[in-house]
Amino acid sequence: MLKEKLSSLPLQPGCYLMKDGKGEIIYIGKAKKLKARVNQYFSGAHEGKTQKMVSLISDFDYIVTNTEKEALVLEINLIKQYRPRFNIMFMDDKSYPFIKITSEAYPQLVVVRDKKKDKKARYFGPFTDTAAARQTVALLNDLYPIRKCKTMPKKVCLYYHIGQCLGPCQFDIGKYQYDAMIDEIGRFLKGDNRLIISRLQQEMNDATADLAFEKAAKIRDTIRSIEHISQKQQVQFGERMQQDVFAFAISKNILSITGFFVREGKLIQKTSIVEPTVESAQDAFTSYLIQFYSQMPKPKELLVPADCDIDLLSEVLNIQVRAPQRGDKLKLIEMAQNNAQEQLSMKFKMVEKSEMFGEVASNQLAQLLNLHSLSRIELFDNSHISGAFLVAAMVVFTDGKPQRSQYRRYRLSGGNNDVASMKEVLYRRLFRMLREDGERPDLIIVDGGLPQLGAARDIMEALHLEIPLIALAKDAGHNTDSILLDEVTDVKLLPGEPLTMFLSAMQDEVHRFAITYHRLLRQKASTRSILDEIEGIGEKRKKELLRHFGSLKAIKEASEEQLREVIGRPAALAVIQFFRDLKEGEQE
Repeated sequence: MLKEKLSSLPLQPGCYLMKDGKGEIIYIGKAKKLKARVNQYFSGAHEGKTQKMVSLISDFDYIVTNTEKEALVLEINLIKQYRPRFNIMFMDDKSYPFIKITSEAYPQLVVVRDKKKDKKARYFGPFTDTAAARQTVALLNDLYPIRKCKTMPKKVCLYYHIGQCLGPCQFDIGKYQYDAMIDEIGRFLKGDNRLIISRLQQEMNDATADLAFEKAAKIRDTIRSIEHISQKQQVQFGERMQQDVFAFAISKNILSITGFFVREGKLIQKTSIVEPTVESAQDAFTSYLIQFYSQMPKPKELLVPADCDIDLLSEVLNIQVRAPQRGDKLKLIEMAQNNAQEQLSMKFKMVEKSEMFGEVASNQLAQLLNLHSLSRIELFDNSHISGAFLVAAMVVFTDGKPQRSQYRRYRLSGGNNDVASMKEVLYRRLFRMLREDGERPDLIIVDGGLPQLGAARDIMEALHLEIPLIALAKDAGHNTDSILLDEVTDVKLLPGEPLTMFLSAMQDEVHRFAITYHRLLRQKASTRSILDEIEGIGEKRKKELLRHFGSLKAIKEASEEQLREVIGRPAALAVIQFFRDLKEGEQE
């Protein structure tokens, strides 16, 4: 069937949708010539993520478009709609903040993420660091006595009385004076801090001459704050340059993209991503830019490397796109490329903490177990202290990466019996999977050795399931040293190998998740056993006390006044009397 579909593909632009055996869309791509591009997946050798994706393809669909531009726009829309597992959702609904000077008669400074609501306002940014944007606004509000209130009051407020606002709500302050401050703020936000620093230095000198050393020291600290906030704006490339600059680097199907935002000739912000890709670097880079500017404001000019499709980007984004060959603009491209390469190098140096590491380890495990594909791995562990508060946890790793939203924790009913506990948690997990037609794991791992392996196999047989299953065993030093395939077959793990480190990381994660739940239950139980005994303290007041004070110890030590603010006077007196009686009883 696939051969027939491949031979009938047209030599026209369009999008193709790859599907797995369940009919789920796992990858969406675009092509100038559908037949040539799709056939490439089924001929020749592939590696890494591409190899895994191709091994899962059971069928595909395609949509023919009139132009390559239409194919590119359609591809982005389809990716957003279906979110296939092998496509990169570069933006993931992310947006960057801007500093906004409002368009009111007496403007104020605010941090926003949406530029569309007020087109008459002035916007500065984007800022890749939200904290930096808020820090800048706070500094400017301290420096200039501009309006701070969101809604203009009828009378002056505290800001006026402490000298941080001129009080335009009540007094006629003169529009010229106010606009002069806003203009100076605008120049600072564009990267020109010379006027502010010059004025502050003069004020500092005057304060020093008047022997007002404390005032001079405060002004000096303010100047240092301005220089610290402006330090990202020190790289200059020309007086009028205003553009975004993007470049990329790729190695072993790992793509690194770096972007610079240049305003008034100064580099003000940087953004970067590093992700595995099954596409060519140029195609993935183009897809990234389309996604990026679907949510971000477009610059007057976009600079990209020479090997990009300039015409296609210009047509789709409807802005001026250039690939500079010389001068300051070429230096910007080269700097962005160097940063992208550095990000890529850092990624490989930290391989044990990266997605690449987990993917390599998953591939090793798949080969070891003779599995055609290995994507979803579930690992189970128990936690208890002398049989009390028995819990279990399941962590999920997909393509070598933790999927924390799919972690599950279980309160178990058995006693101090690890084998029975493993049977219970696996039965609950797998029975629910069958009942609800949930996602099926490609591999189940149990932590604890042969007894747990046998318990897991008993549950599988009882539910008539055939899912690959292994157990992890530890040496005398409590270090994971082998994989148990069955009662007689084990595979020794080599220290320092990616697979060994990956499995150890999974064990640490499931143990952490189980212990966290165990502690939570113990904390709830200890809190419940005392607070529930106090007359007049029900579930609502108990939650209010814990939310406000944070711990049982803090509640014990709280004064009547502090307690009264949270639960009222009668209940506060009851709490104080209860702990007083409890203390006297302990002394007796």
